[in-house]
Amino acid sequence: MTAPSITLTRLDVQRLERLIDSLDDTLPGVIALQTELDRADTLVSHEEVPADVVTMNSRVHCREESSGKDYHLTLVYPKDANADEGKISILAPVGSALLGLKVGQHIDWPAPGGKTLKLTLLEVESQPANGGDFPE
Repeated sequence: MTAPSITLTRLDVQRLERLIDSLDDTLPGVIALQTELDRADTLVSHEEVPADVVTMNSRVHCREESSGKDYHLTLVYPKDANADEGKISILAPVGSALLGLKVGQHIDWPAPGGKTLKLTLLEVESQPANGGDFPE
């Protein structure tokens, strides 16, 4: 499956490139994140990003298609990641895959054990970029 088109904010790209520069670029999560940043179709200011697009610190509702299981996840920087609270690092496979998605789009999520799950983005529950809150 080809990856869906994505929209990113310039602020997120700037901060994430700084994060990548500070890490070992051979780490799998770093490579995946750089790939996502490189394939962004549209860059917008944080004031212009549509409310249905996943930005950093967005809380999202998505569904794994084969099981029908729903997930409520918040996309965060690595230092804020906490799986028990649903805070997923941008460096995790699902984290970098969610960045820039629009409601209704699907992603393939590499799961443990080598299988691939299909996630559908159902809702962006909150988006700091849209609300004027820009935590790093």
